[in-house]
Amino acid sequence: MAKTKIKYVCQECGYESPKWMGKCPACNQWNTMVEEKEIKTTRHRGLSTDVNKKVGKPESITTIEMEKESRITSDMKEFNRVLGGGIVPGSLVLIGGDPGIGKSTLLLQISSQLAEKNLKVLYISGEESVRQTKLRADRLEIKSENLYVMSETNLQELGNAIEEMSPSIVVVDSIQTVYHSEITSAPGSVSQVRESTAELMRLAKGNGIPIFIVGHVTKEGSIAGPRLLEHMVDTVLYFEGERHHSFRILRSVKNRFGSTHEMGIFEMKEEGLIEVTNPSEIFLEERSSGVAGSTIVASMEGTRPVLVEIQSLISPSSFGNPRRMATGLDHNRVPLLMAVLEKRAGLLLQNQDAYVKVAGGVKLDEPAIDLAVAVSIASSFRDQAPKPDDVLIGEVGLTGEVRRVSRIEQRVQEAAKLGFKRAIVPTKNLTGWSAPSSIEVIGVQSVQEALKVSLGGS
Repeated sequence: MAKTKIKYVCQECGYESPKWMGKCPACNQWNTMVEEKEIKTTRHRGLSTDVNKKVGKPESITTIEMEKESRITSDMKEFNRVLGGGIVPGSLVLIGGDPGIGKSTLLLQISSQLAEKNLKVLYISGEESVRQTKLRADRLEIKSENLYVMSETNLQELGNAIEEMSPSIVVVDSIQTVYHSEITSAPGSVSQVRESTAELMRLAKGNGIPIFIVGHVTKEGSIAGPRLLEHMVDTVLYFEGERHHSFRILRSVKNRFGSTHEMGIFEMKEEGLIEVTNPSEIFLEERSSGVAGSTIVASMEGTRPVLVEIQSLISPSSFGNPRRMATGLDHNRVPLLMAVLEKRAGLLLQNQDAYVKVAGGVKLDEPAIDLAVAVSIASSFRDQAPKPDDVLIGEVGLTGEVRRVSRIEQRVQEAAKLGFKRAIVPTKNLTGWSAPSSIEVIGVQSVQEALKVSLGGS
């Protein structure tokens, strides 16, 4: 007989307690403990369902035979690159994003493209009926006979359909609507999400079927449910963008089969999502050249160099504590670089408000943008525009030195391709490669030297 036990589970972090508490001791959130009934059973199923495979027996790594499995590619090159070159058979991919951002549209388009290649695709929607999914398909002009649609939230029925149909690709939209009948908690709870994902992982690994699952996000921007969810899947993708703007960014934050922090750009139109092959042109098309506080940086997003504009506005503060605000980059980086400029370059910034923004809605988190941010702040403070054909690349240390960055050759080549004439880079990055003839590369050792080259003067 199965034993039933009552427990209280935090819906934010998954912390379990035998008694109710107003505040979760793990994540310090209030009123997140929800009562759930835990039914303990002795039935467990392994990952592999293939009787020809040896299960549970250790093997020497030198005796394991590898079969090269080709990835499944769609017609969207941006989507393939974010996944590391295509869809890996048997992988479990989690896609998260804000409501209405276009997750279902993206997956329905990918499903249609794969179905056109004679692959059997099963699209399971727990939030829409089959007729509502058909309405979206008609808007996207999807008419593939190999694309099958199903509206189901029961995990057992869902698993039976996958076992009977044996599709090449499965999409589950969304994991928060799927429930396990043996678990008494509501769909979307920590227990339901954990058990449903574990069962889908067994189906994916055991049958070699890649499964895409859609996850809702919280108001903080993280995927709802336990943190364990992101550890269980093979790949975690975030679909970002402003709902009132047409551009969307698909970002990889975890990938067992490719590089992380890869980024793909899409544009939302009436006929669906269209991939953007050259995002640097998109981010720079509305740039105002010859304006103080505007600089260009070549940032690496995964394996791709992207040129974006950094804007700064420095104005005298009306209060005792000046404001430091940043959009698109770490807000702690702005006061740090302002302190370096004040100490090493002699700029009196302690009574100035600072507003720094990465134009275009993209988020940058690598240290190579430090030099561009510092020059942008100094340019706005002096009200002196930098040269419009300059690209700045480099990490800034606390002593004012400009430090080496990675993949400098790719960054400079991207800048030369877009017509920039000068690249201001760390001196340590000048050796070991050759720059294109159309761009001049200038090495700097300190912030003071970079300000002199870019803005002129001392």
